[in-house]
This record gives sequence, structure tokens and C-alpha cells, in this order.
Amino acid sequence: MSQTNSVETHYRACDLCEAVCGLEIKVSDGAIVSIKGDKDDPLSHGHVCPKATALEDKQFDPDRLRQPMRRVGDDWEAISWPEAIDYTIDRLVETQEKFGANSIGTYFGNPAYHGVENPVYGVGFLQSLGSKNNFTVASMDQLPHAMVDYWFYGQGYFLSIPDIDRTQYLMVMGGNPLASMGSLMGAPDFKARAKDLQNRGGKMVVIDPRRSETADIADEHHFIRPEADAALLAAMLNVMADENLIDLDALPDYVDGLPEVIESVKAFTVERAAKVTGIETETIKRLARDFAAADSACLYGRIGTNTQSFGTISAWLIEVINIVTGNLDKPGGMMFTNPAMDPFGDGPGGSYDTYRTRVSDVPECLGEVPVALLAEEILTPGEGQIRAMVMLAGNPVLSFPNGSRLETAFDQLDFMVAVDPYINESTRYADIILPPPGTLEGSRFDLIYNMLTVRNTARFNEPIFPKAEGALYDWEIFAELGEALAKKRGQEIPPRITPEEIIDAGLRAGPYGAAAGHSAALTLDKVKASDHGIDFGPLEPCLPERLYTENKRIQCAAPIVMADLERLESELFGQSKSEDLVLIGRRQLRNKNSWMHNYDRLVKGKDRCVLFMHPTDLQERQLRDGQVVRVRSRVGEISVPVSASDEMMQGVVSLPHGWGHGRKGTRVTTANAHAGVSINDITDDSRMDPICGNAAFSGTPVTVGG
Repeated sequence: MSQTNSVETHYRACDLCEAVCGLEIKVSDGAIVSIKGDKDDPLSHGHVCPKATALEDKQFDPDRLRQPMRRVGDDWEAISWPEAIDYTIDRLVETQEKFGANSIGTYFGNPAYHGVENPVYGVGFLQSLGSKNNFTVASMDQLPHAMVDYWFYGQGYFLSIPDIDRTQYLMVMGGNPLASMGSLMGAPDFKARAKDLQNRGGKMVVIDPRRSETADIADEHHFIRPEADAALLAAMLNVMADENLIDLDALPDYVDGLPEVIESVKAFTVERAAKVTGIETETIKRLARDFAAADSACLYGRIGTNTQSFGTISAWLIEVINIVTGNLDKPGGMMFTNPAMDPFGDGPGGSYDTYRTRVSDVPECLGEVPVALLAEEILTPGEGQIRAMVMLAGNPVLSFPNGSRLETAFDQLDFMVAVDPYINESTRYADIILPPPGTLEGSRFDLIYNMLTVRNTARFNEPIFPKAEGALYDWEIFAELGEALAKKRGQEIPPRITPEEIIDAGLRAGPYGAAAGHSAALTLDKVKASDHGIDFGPLEPCLPERLYTENKRIQCAAPIVMADLERLESELFGQSKSEDLVLIGRRQLRNKNSWMHNYDRLVKGKDRCVLFMHPTDLQERQLRDGQVVRVRSRVGEISVPVSASDEMMQGVVSLPHGWGHGRKGTRVTTANAHAGVSINDITDDSRMDPICGNAAFSGTPVTVGG
């Protein structure tokens, strides 16, 4: 921080998306003067997107709760923190004593992944409840990738990241990094990075049912029918094998199972893939040849490849293709970060099918169960029924499939506590809300997102504004809850360890700390002393040393995934094409999820909650551009304006997620003034990837009419 003429300059990372761009924030007399990109940030180099300026709206939002609130009928009353903590623990303990440990469900939402406090203290408290009914945003978003990481590398979320700054060929499937800045690939100013790739003679190809913002700047874009990604990937792998474009003998000797994998997908030929994907045979062959021939290449699959019925097969084939072409753990290929604070430890990390859900008998993945099943676990009577919820920074009504059913379920709960700063579409069902301070009132060190960036960096943010008197930071909320729970159970209360103590210990034990033998060992004080963060350099090869499998080998022939190829055959290739349209989501630059809609800077302007539909599809249904149409699925119906757009593949319609405000009992003024409709009032909670239970949002069959 620097200070000139009563204007203070603060440097910190933005916490509104995964890119964690560096910011320069000027403050005077308790007000924000400006928010700009930090030109000296080693990751973002001064880039900033429209979301960052909304941090001012977020900080001073009058709707943001400043003290605990308890429900009184249809209204709320402010109560003290001690009263709120005791009331919460009394109700949770009472529920478990009466109905068992699994009668409490927990949910960990997207905003909570920033910083250390919630991933450490929040998760610690949720685990202390001892319930198996744990839900997170992962099964709406990325669980197929995480499970493949677990089976291949021995650790869920040991994710391979595109080395975009050095690659010669980037294939993007089902992602829109120009809008997201790189989900599971923290790449600030993706547009400039893509341009640099092209300027050095490289190429970017986008495969997507919509010609997205990313596709607009790509060298090639190819439409693909939703949920057909696995067919394309299998066909590309076949081309590479049939034409001897890959040399298995040249690959590292710690990779097992590739011959079995190649044999298992032989039936999925290019000719068959062309029929279900909509991509021509010769184009598929050329894509395979170009990828295999590139000096370095990254196959990056994102949310569209995960949120579908064949998400795990797709994630598996993506990883296999990167490996088989020699592009794993190679500069310019798919690489692994080496974050300053390593959250994994030494041995294997994760689990699969150690228990199953009560109603649908679906396996747990990495200690959690699918969000698509939460409603049925609340609504279905019997032993183990969820009677209470602990929610951390989430809005499931607008983000889970079949959100309307979830509203019914939440209304039935005996008790809900939400750690959240808002009374939103989901927390309005809570009995008590525990609000943390504003983002700019606390310190921050990114534990999770530093694992996902395209360069190894670290920075620590000091608070810009003081928190309100008596307010509790996130970690203090969970420390208070944990201590009250231990006291109620008659257990010993452990001494408190602060976030800074945890971070400092983690840095000292990390790859740049004393434990790694560095003479100038990294400490928290050293990170704090660097206003703009510390640059540890580009991603570097690290295998097999950093593999978490017990034998330090990669096993590509994952039996459970290979067995699922029979389902791919029968469901994708064995059914006649439906006349229905299919629905996909849409990422937008100025919002990530529902929690960004209460900031005027991010919602002003023309209505962005509109249905995109190909002009031919409109004409065939005698609909016109701009009219309000009815979109129906198996589970519900919504009315929304439609926009004719040739950026859509025929037969596919698109609606952005996170909208659907204006519901009774919410206190989000700006969001309610820009309500829109919720895509998740028509997404189907019965559609999941059966291996990991990830919600299959993409490809929901719908009809559209006047």
C-alpha cells in the first residue's frame, strides 16, 4: 500500500472469478476512488474485466447483511453473534440426536473457494458434523475432470492446465475462456494470450454448439451437437492410432494402459462420429492430424464437456489424447501448477463409491454426493432423510437442476443455517443467516485458484477497509461454530490457529519454502512485502515425482469409464434423433453466477437474459425475433424473450444461467429489478452422468413455442 495526498493505493487480487487478476484500488476518506488493473501483477499484467469495478458495488451494497439475522415468521430480526452461534448449534445437535448424523446436509458454494478461510475452516466445520450428505458446486461443474485426475494421478483436483503462453495449438471444447478468463485455467486477458498464440504461428480451434466470443477470435470453429463430444474424441483417437500419428513407445515409461484404451474405442469410427456430432468426416480426420502433428498442443475441455450425460468419458478421452500425443507435462502442453502452498500432502487423495446415496443409490465421489439428488434426499421420508441444511455461500435454487423442486424441498426442512451476506432465492428459506464481512474488509491468500493459473504466482491481500465492530470473519464464524459444537458434545476445544499462521506454515512447507531446501525460504512476511505478488515462473515439468498414485504411475485404462462405453454406444448411437430442441447454458463476461446480479455495474444495459435460437428454428416454429416464447422441458416451463442468432447450431437453444430473481421473500433489490428467468426451472434433475453424478445441464430436451 502507498499513500499520497490522503489517497491510499492498495494492491490485491480480484475475487470475482478464477483468473484472480491483480488490482490497483485507490481509496480516500473511506470511499473508493478507482479500481484499475495492476500493471505489475505477474499473472494479469494490468488486465481487468468489467467485473472488477463491481467490487465497489459489492462493498457498499445496502442489501448486504451486517449482522446475524433470525427468521421470525415471514420476517427477520437482528440478533447478537453469541446468540446466533448458540441457536445454530443447538438446532443442529438437536436434529442429529433425533434423526442421526446424516440428517444434516451441507453445501459448499462457488464464492467460498476464494481465499483460505472457507476451504480450511469452512470445510473443517462441515466435516466435523459427520454427515455423509455433503454437496458442493463440483457436481454442477467439474467433477468428471476431478474423478479422472483421481484415477490417473492419484489425487482429485491435481488438474492439468493448458500452458497457453507457450503452446502452438489450442483446442477448446465446451468452454468460453474469453468470457470466463479460463475456468480451470486461470488466464487473465485470454484474448491477448490467444492473439500471442496466433502471432507466433500457432492456432486455436473451438468446438462448441454455439459460436461463442472465444470462437469469434479462433482460427476455426466447428459446431457440435451437445453430448456428442465423446464420439468426436474417440474418433480422433482412432485416427491418430490408425494413421500411426502417435508413438506409444516414445511416451514416458510411467504411463500404463494406453493400448487397452485405444482398443476399447475402435468401434467409435470417424464415419459414425460424423453422424452424431454434425462434424464432417474429413474435418474430424484433419483435426486429429493437426493436433498430433503440432510441436506442442493443448486439448482443453471445459464445462460443456462436463455437464452432460457422458461427462466422465469425455474428460477421460481428453486426458488420454493429451497423454498419447506427448503433450502432458510438456512446455506448451497440459502442465501442472506448483503453487506456493500445496494443499494435497504426499499420498493418494480421494475416494469413490465408499458409500451411496440413500434414495437413488448413486456413489459418492471425493467425499461428496451429486447436487442433482439433494431435493429427493430432503423430500423422501425414511431413515437418513435430510432434515436440516448448512449452506456456505450458495444459491442452489438458481443453480441446481430443477430449482423449482428444490424450493419445495427447502420449504420442508426443519432447519437451515446459511453463512451468506444476502437474503437470496435460497437463503430466504433459512432460519438463521450468519453474514461474513465484505470482501475488502478481510485479508486473502488464494489457496485453490493458485492451483489453476497458467503461471505460478502468489500474493497476499491486506484488508482495505475495517470490518464493522463486532463482525466475525468467515474463519471466526466457523471457529465459533466449531467450538460451540465441541462444547455441546463434551469434547475438548482445540486452540485457535489463525489463517495467517496456517498460510505461513504452508508456505514454509511448500515447494519454495525451507522444507524444500531453499536458502531464501519463502514465508508469509516475504509475500506480504511484495505488493504485486511474487512470480515463481512458468509451469514446469514435474512428473512422475509429483504423481500421487501409490506406484507413481498413470493408469489410463480406468475400468469404470471403459465399462461405460457400452452406454455411450446404446444411448448416443442407438437412438433415433429427436425432433425436440436441446438446451445449453451460456457464460457472460459481466456475471459468473447469481450472486453477481445485485451490482448495478454488472446488470445495467440491455436485457441479457434472452434465449438464443437459430433463425431457421424460429421460422420452422412460426416464431419471430424478440417475442416472448414458452420453453418447456420434462420438469417445467418458463417464458423468455427469444433472439434470432446464427451463432447457434440448428437444433440447439441457449440461455444464460444465474437469473430468475424477483421471488417472494428475497432482499436483493438490484437483482430483483433485473429478474430474468432461471434456466434451472427447466433443467432436469434426473439427467446425470451415472459415473460421478455430475448434473447433465447441457442437452436438456425442450420445446419452444409461442
